[in-house]
Amino acid sequence: MRITGVLAVVSGCAIAVLGGAGADGRPLAKAPSCSIFPADNPWNQRVDSLPTTARSNTFVNSIGRADYAHADFGSGTWNGGPIGIPYVVVGKKQSKRRVSFDYSDESDHVRYPIPRNPPIEGGRNGTGDRHVLIVDRSRCKLYELYDAHPRSGGRTWHAGSGAVWNMRSNRLRPDGWTSADAAGLPILPGLARYDEVAAGEIDHALRFTAPRTRNSYVYPARHFASSDDDSSLPPMGLRLRLKANFDIGGFPPQSRVVLTALKRYGMILADNGSPWYVSGAPDRRWDNDDLHSLQSLTGDDFEVVDTSSLPQPGL
Repeated sequence: MRITGVLAVVSGCAIAVLGGAGADGRPLAKAPSCSIFPADNPWNQRVDSLPTTARSNTFVNSIGRADYAHADFGSGTWNGGPIGIPYVVVGKKQSKRRVSFDYSDESDHVRYPIPRNPPIEGGRNGTGDRHVLIVDRSRCKLYELYDAHPRSGGRTWHAGSGAVWNMRSNRLRPDGWTSADAAGLPILPGLARYDEVAAGEIDHALRFTAPRTRNSYVYPARHFASSDDDSSLPPMGLRLRLKANFDIGGFPPQSRVVLTALKRYGMILADNGSPWYVSGAPDRRWDNDDLHSLQSLTGDDFEVVDTSSLPQPGL
């Protein structure tokens, strides 16, 4: 059964708590006039005052209660590619490229402002998801590609799927459509970025993955990537947070900022992958030893949030 609203997941929990106050997503340093979506966007809503769902334990168990968390980002390289999902900022003079798609009927058919040699997840020879994320600061638009490969020396590209986002709007993908991510969500607003940590605060939810998901999704997700109808499996778009009583005082500074965000804003299930892998953008200034301390967390430290009382802009 396809689930198209959070209430389908949180039935049995009668508590309703107002909350979700947030701020426009902190702009990128190279695109200061472009907030990363409005304050009431799901990524920017706080969830620390909301109740848990009645099925929190079920979903945590299915993701992996004893499995360890992992910061899927850092400095340097791994297997020849950057550690994390990179992005690039371009201006209005950037030439645009024609892109063809495998999932053509669910992709945005526009020309994409892909620069020469853009950063690719996993590196130019990577064999993974090969995401390419581009912010056009002149129009405050976000262009995202999945499984992106250059053709004809980069004059054209081919990708699995592609999506374009107005960063000043809450508009969602059409119901049932994918994006560059399995859940039909934008990727950039869910990344931990070094500039935020250096400023002392991540003020949005983070993106994470789970090994098995259900063939359903909940707001703000618009798409699923599973044929499994096991009701114990999490739907795409499920939101979790770090438990309030988890002591972050002994963690090093970079990890402590990430953990604070996981308490306040939580994390949104956006793709299939390793359990509790939290996404971020690569940066040479990350301290990998600091980030490795996040591996002391397990699934038992998280809980599923009942977000039914939050506004649902874009529907």
